[in-house]
Amino acid sequence: MYGVSGTGSDVGEEWGARAARSRALAVLRVRGRALGLAVLPAAVAVVLYAGGVTGHFTGSGWDAARWVVTVLAVLVLIAATAVALVVARARPAATPTVELAETAAPDLYRLVRDLADRLDVPAPAAIALTPDCDSWLEDRTHRAHRALRTPGGEGESEGAPVLVIGSPFLWWMRVGELRAVLAPVVAGTGPAAQPDIAAARRFVRGLDAAVAVPGTPGLDPVRRIGAGAVGQVARVLLRACRGHAAEMERGVAVAGSERAQAVDYGVRIVAQEQVGLAYAGWDRLLTRVALPAWRMGRWPAKLDAGVVSALTELSRRDRLADGFSSRLGERPACDLLEEPGAVDEAASLLAARLFHGGPAAPGPDWSPVEWSQYPEEVVDRKWRTDAARLHQVLDGLGLADGTARGAGGERVAEGPTLTRVIAHLATEPTKSTEAEADADTDADKVEADTHIDAALDAGTSAETADAAGTPDSAGTDTNTDAEDATDLAAADATATATAEADDADLDLVLDAEDAEADDEPVNPAAEALAGALSALLAREEAAREARVAASALTAEAAARSAEKDGGHSGGTSAPVVSGPDGPLPLFPLQPPRSGRDLLADHVTAMVCCAAVDTAEATPGLDWLDGPALLVGGERATDLGPRVLALVEEGDPEPLRVWLARTGVRPEKPVRLV
Repeated sequence: MYGVSGTGSDVGEEWGARAARSRALAVLRVRGRALGLAVLPAAVAVVLYAGGVTGHFTGSGWDAARWVVTVLAVLVLIAATAVALVVARARPAATPTVELAETAAPDLYRLVRDLADRLDVPAPAAIALTPDCDSWLEDRTHRAHRALRTPGGEGESEGAPVLVIGSPFLWWMRVGELRAVLAPVVAGTGPAAQPDIAAARRFVRGLDAAVAVPGTPGLDPVRRIGAGAVGQVARVLLRACRGHAAEMERGVAVAGSERAQAVDYGVRIVAQEQVGLAYAGWDRLLTRVALPAWRMGRWPAKLDAGVVSALTELSRRDRLADGFSSRLGERPACDLLEEPGAVDEAASLLAARLFHGGPAAPGPDWSPVEWSQYPEEVVDRKWRTDAARLHQVLDGLGLADGTARGAGGERVAEGPTLTRVIAHLATEPTKSTEAEADADTDADKVEADTHIDAALDAGTSAETADAAGTPDSAGTDTNTDAEDATDLAAADATATATAEADDADLDLVLDAEDAEADDEPVNPAAEALAGALSALLAREEAAREARVAASALTAEAAARSAEKDGGHSGGTSAPVVSGPDGPLPLFPLQPPRSGRDLLADHVTAMVCCAAVDTAEATPGLDWLDGPALLVGGERATDLGPRVLALVEEGDPEPLRVWLARTGVRPEKPVRLV
């Protein structure tokens, strides 16, 4: 708003810094008022005792007041001391990150340090990576955080914040783009070094941590009651300074943004496009590619490298992204790391932990997988596991014998065949239903014929009455003809209204029948199978969570014993993972799937297994859509709607046409896990 450089930028930076400091002082005033309120009873007690010594407040009434105020002051001071201790000692929440020592990324530390020198701000105390498309500064001056933090090297202040960088940025962005994107973030270390802002931030973070203390596991009932009271006080104070804290952070951001305009401003505009593109590719990679592997007990070890492949594929498909892949010839920011593969593996494991709740370390049920092995180790295994689960549920529903009959009466083949699944889900109208429909049609025809016969009889009666009139009526004037015409018009109008009313009643009856039909499931067999699948998957997920919890407790006990034996060695370049704080997963990627979606996935897996075993099809990986079936080297994109037609409507014909065209033999048993 003030331009790239010059007086306007200085004015904007000065305005942001002053606004941030003003709001920080407002936060500190809230703390001061709370402290004054806590010492107020003690001050009153001191005044009362001074008045008694000087002879101004004498008598039994003043003596009783002194005792009451003294007891109240002691209680308030004890409560205030307890609140202050909890706020000071509570462990603030920290973002789960992969800690980078300077020996693991010397070039990256050098880039950040040079950037801080150009901006004339203190350098960050350390650098950490997070599996997300964002970057920020995080205060980790608490002693619990300092124990896990790796030192950044000489020249970094212990009170400076930690620079957290999104790991996908290092693999997708070029070195110049990363420097331009990090400039406004690093510029925030200047306001963070201001004493009032730093004190206000520590106070707010302490209150936020104190609010979560009552939920700490392992507290006895008495301590939990006390922690609840402290949490209520902290919540009141946090509510009082919330608005000032938000405005303070906004002012810090404005000051950092204005200061960063003097560094790579033009490159930053172009780099912001890459930020949005990286976010889209990262989200698609997690939800479509990584999540199926996590559910199979495998975690892709090179997620950040996969972002490059996913975004390259996106640029190939989308014309709007055309030209973005041409940047790949420049030096990537991951070259700033000494061992990019080890860092990528640590970030990938942390991503699985945050977004899926996986174990903290690899194990027999939680092993890494390379991208080259993904089709065989994940896609094929997932299909066959889902197919085995589907036939297990069919066996549980009493369809294990080979003498079961399909909806059309055909004999279902024995074993895990696709024909068995199609025959169970296919629905056809029965003869009784057709007979009832024919009977309803005949009844409607009879009722319509009755209405027509009645109308014809009424017309015949009118004509007979006119022909049998008296001789006098034949000699009347034209008024009689006018009256007859009026009567005929009225009769026609009455007949028309009666017919419209009958049609309206028939429409209401049909609408009611349609509503009743909508309430009933279109495919009852699919509904029952979907419910059984959901129950089986819920049991498997509960067992998996129990194993993860047990492994987490074992890892925590091992870490505590290692700390007692001598702690962790310093100077190593291996990445250290901190956090997360709280139950896992912290950020679930997808809501729970419905039973119908689960059934459609399992039927699709069964079709893919049959295609791989009986036709020339292979499992594949699509970087944007995840597991894919390759038929003749091309991805089969028309399978989903045909499976949905079978599951939702019970119509097997579209799927049978696809199977016949592809050369899949559904009657052949498939290989299961």
